[in-house]
This record gives sequence, C-alpha cells and structure tokens, in this order.
Amino acid sequence: GRASGLPWHLEDAGHPGMGDSIAAAVRATAGAQGWLVLPGDLPLVQPGSLLAIATALQAHPVVVPLVSGRRGHPVGFAAALGPVLQALGGPEGAASIVRAQATHLMPMDDAGCITDIDTLNDLAAAETLWRSRQPP
Repeated sequence: GRASGLPWHLEDAGHPGMGDSIAAAVRATAGAQGWLVLPGDLPLVQPGSLLAIATALQAHPVVVPLVSGRRGHPVGFAAALGPVLQALGGPEGAASIVRAQATHLMPMDDAGCITDIDTLNDLAAAETLWRSRQPP
C-alpha cells in the first residue's frame, strides 16, 4: 500500500469479525475520500492496482477488481458509504454493502488481487508470483 502513495491505515486491534475490523478502520479514518479494503493476506497487490481502484471510485460507489473472471481485493468504497461501513459488524465483512450497491467490476491484470495466503501451498504460489516480478 505504501508504494502507491495513497494514505493508509492498518487496523490490527484484533476484532471479532471482518465487519468489525472494517468499521473500526473507517471510524479511524472518517475524513477519507473513500476506502480500499485490503485484507492482510493479500500482500502482492500492485501499487498501480490500488491507484486504479481509487480513481474508479470517482465514478462508482463500489469498485471490485476482476482478475481472470475472479473477484478480488482491494474492494473500493466511495466516501458516501462511510456511515454504512462504520455500522458493519460480524464475520461477513462488507459483502452486504457490495450486494446492495451498484458495484463496478473492474477488469485488472494483477494476479496479486486474487493471491491470498491461507495455506503453505498458497504461500508457495505467492512466492512464485513475487519472484516472477523481480528484475533478472
């Protein structure tokens, strides 16, 4: 996130559910122009992807990256959705907001948006992707 130049906030207080984490982060950054929700287990999202989603929020209330037909992260939310984001709770995260809004699926060519690390096999796949991006 830092490499994008966008302001960022790490919510690491240990909340009972993803919705609670998102709500706390949005409350902590209530003056933001919008939010990109990026779970910590997706470390390979490219800075350009973050910037593209942030830019798309100027025209859409919710932006979801679409990579190889799969929905990914970060999910972008426009500033007008701050109050509903702050009211979230529970394990589902912001899925209810995504379902309720006019969501823009944004085709992207960044495998980092769909490369989450939950298992050792996931870690190996992420390492392969990371190595492929390094200069020779």
